[in-house]
This record gives sequence, structure tokens and C-alpha cells, in this order.
Amino acid sequence: MPDIVLDSISRTYGGSVKAVHDLTLTVPDGSFTTLLGPSGCGKTTTLRMIAGLDMPTSGTIYIGDQLAFSLERGRSLPPAKRNLGLVFQSYALWPHLTVAKNITFGLEVQRVDKIETARRLEEVATALQIDNLLSRYTSELSGGQQQRVAIARVLVMRPATLLLDEPLSNLDATLRMDMRVELKRLHKETGATIIYVTHDQLEALTMSTHIALMQSGELQQFAPPLEIYARPANKLAAEFLGNPRINLLDGVIASGCVVCEGLQLTLSPEIAVTEGEKITVGLRAEELRLHPTSSPSWAEAHVTTALPTGSDWYYHIKMNSKTLIVRQNDTPNLQPGDVVYVEAIPNTLKLFDSNGCALIVSSA
Repeated sequence: MPDIVLDSISRTYGGSVKAVHDLTLTVPDGSFTTLLGPSGCGKTTTLRMIAGLDMPTSGTIYIGDQLAFSLERGRSLPPAKRNLGLVFQSYALWPHLTVAKNITFGLEVQRVDKIETARRLEEVATALQIDNLLSRYTSELSGGQQQRVAIARVLVMRPATLLLDEPLSNLDATLRMDMRVELKRLHKETGATIIYVTHDQLEALTMSTHIALMQSGELQQFAPPLEIYARPANKLAAEFLGNPRINLLDGVIASGCVVCEGLQLTLSPEIAVTEGEKITVGLRAEELRLHPTSSPSWAEAHVTTALPTGSDWYYHIKMNSKTLIVRQNDTPNLQPGDVVYVEAIPNTLKLFDSNGCALIVSSA
């Protein structure tokens, strides 16, 4: 199935509340695209507009070569004709039907013959590893098993695109991790386009081929997850993605360097900045190093908290007036009150102008 294209889509409630504003986005065919953002950012509304459950206030939606919605042309394709499968946050399974009957309910409504129904049921149940549960009732299943049944019920209809609205939010942490693996395997094996809604950045980072990061109804950045992590388009993207939160420091450009809180950081000559310009520097916890001895370009700091996690140590350090978080896995056990010297790993700087936008590397 070709791409899904949203062109200048908006959704306004009550004439003034803008849930989604002028969203333009192309979901690549065969991708696992995650709509990511905080609660109320418009991601579920966007998913519902793609599914046809909510009507945009303006803009157009193409599903492949088919025009699914256009207010100007008076076109709104019914949900049943969009060849999409939707899994809700609440699985909405029939409690009085067995797993097999829940999965094949849609096929029975469409009057698919029994031989084809049985073949599809066996195929999807085997793929999702629930073939031993077909005779059970849904009330006898765990949360993870119910989630697989909900997905199987959609997959058996063979939709070109699978829409998932926070399907793992009701599961415990261990089961969520297992189901992330299952969903990623499912995507690889089926090749279907998946659009996934979540506010969990770890889910987005681990499963997605692309992330559409949203805030206040607007698209902030659309790119592969590691690209957003390494090269965020703005401060909002830098702060939202990554755990722990990125360290942000105020700096000023001086003689080809940026100076911030005692750190002197050399800039590549291709970075388009001017002498004396005030900028913000972003450094992730793993992009800082702690040393017991000093160097001219490093800054002195004091350890305030040491948090061991097993494989890593997280240190909260006070550098002048700024508190930073540093993640280390090869540093001797530091204690609160220890004096350390902070180094930023070269070529990891994320620079933002006064408007919070990432500084552009000059083409010259």
C-alpha cells in the first residue's frame, strides 16, 4: 500500500480549541510510525482522523492513491472502506465469546466462507502465539494475551495499515517490554504499515522506524528515532526524547567557541553563529565525562548525588549554579562532595538559538 499523506490537517473543537493545527505528514508505506507527545498534544485525534472516526476541520487525507477526506471536495470515505485496522487502548473484547470467535467475528460479519476463516484464524493465531488459547474465554486471559487477541482480531481482516492507540498502557512494566518485542517482530514479519500512538518515549525509540513528535497540536519533528535523539530540531524535541532529560546550558559565542558555566566548547567552523551570540547548549547525560584532574577547557564541579543502577552510575553534579546529570559506566565510585572536572565529548553538542530552534549548519 502506498504512503498515507496528511496535508494541512486541522481539527478544532468549539470553534476555538485547536486539537491539531496545520499538520502535514507523510507516513511511509511499510513503516512503523509513532505519533509521540505529551497528553493533549493531538496524537490520538490525528489517529482518529486517519481512521475516519473524527472529521478534520480543514485539510486533506490520502490513503495511497485514494482521497479519504477533503472538505473542499465534499469527500469523506467511511471508516469501513479505508482498509485500516484499529486497536483501541481498551481492547473491547467480547466476554461471552471464545478467543477464536472474537478473532473471527469480523470475518463472519463479512460472510467469509468457513474454510478461509479457519485458515486465516490458524495463520494469525500462530503468528501471535495464541493458537493454544483459542477455546478459552477472554476473561480467562492475562492482559498481554488479551492484547494479542485484540491485534489478531484486526490482522485477520488483512488491513493494509494497523492503527494502535496506546495498546500497552494497561500492562505492567515487564509485560510491556515483552509486547514491544512482539510488535516489532509482527511488523517485520507482516510488512504492514503501523501507526502507533504513545506518550512513552522508550516505546517510540525501541519500536519505531519513524517518530512524529507532536506538541500542542503541531508537528515538531518527523524523522527516524535515533536522528531525533542525536539531532533534535528544537529544544522541545531535545527535552522530550531521552532519559534522563537532556542537560541545557546557557552559553555565549566567543572566538569560535561557546562558553557556558565554565565549560569552553570548540565549535566546528561550519556552524553558523556570530561573535557574542547567546545560545543554548544541549548535552545528554552520556555525552559528559568526569575526571579527577583538571584541564583548561574543563569545568570544576561537585558531586551532589550518586545513583547506581547496576551497569551505570548516574551522578548529579553542581557546576557553578547549574545542576547536571551525568551517566558513566567506567568511573570509580564517586561520593557526594567529591570534586570532579567536566568534559563534553566532542561533536555531540546540540545548539539552539534564542527561539529554541536548532542552529543550522551552513551549506557554505
